[in-house]
Amino acid sequence: MLAKMGYVALAIDMYGDGKLAAHPEDAGKFAMSVMGNIESAKARFEAALAMLKSQESVDADKIAAIGYCFGGSVALTMANAGFDLDAVAAFHSGVQLPVMPTSDIKAKILVCNGAEDPFIPLETVERYKRAMDSVKADYKYIAYENATHSFTSKVADSIGKKFNLPLAYQKEADEKSWAELKHLLEEAFK
Repeated sequence: MLAKMGYVALAIDMYGDGKLAAHPEDAGKFAMSVMGNIESAKARFEAALAMLKSQESVDADKIAAIGYCFGGSVALTMANAGFDLDAVAAFHSGVQLPVMPTSDIKAKILVCNGAEDPFIPLETVERYKRAMDSVKADYKYIAYENATHSFTSKVADSIGKKFNLPLAYQKEADEKSWAELKHLLEEAFK
């Protein structure tokens, strides 16, 4: 979808070594391993950025990070750490991060979460917003009504049922959040 819009996209293997989570417990362990070693995570992210910027088809002065769930938390963490990003978008992403917002943030930030997402406690959202406001970050936080975790994934319902998790696709939130992403990228890359 990003390529159709004319963008170059790179998926970063933040777990490392091509690991894939076959079960939510695996995903949790892998994510904790990455976020628990933030210097290693930063190095992996920085290496991916350098590789991306070296590509002939990439404008190295116009870079965004986009992530879903754990990937969104990674993207927000890297923005908070001061990486040279123009835009960051996070979808159904936790906001209790290993590096909380600082005045080093350079990116315009979009966070799109479900208002009914039990994995994202309201107190963490309020703490995140206060921290973003305190550093005068350029951000937009949207909580979509009647949307829970994984609202952008058309397979969320079946995965939720398989693992007995509160996951559900929500078409309206998916479409609205994608429109917000498109707007963010247009604004950031003027």
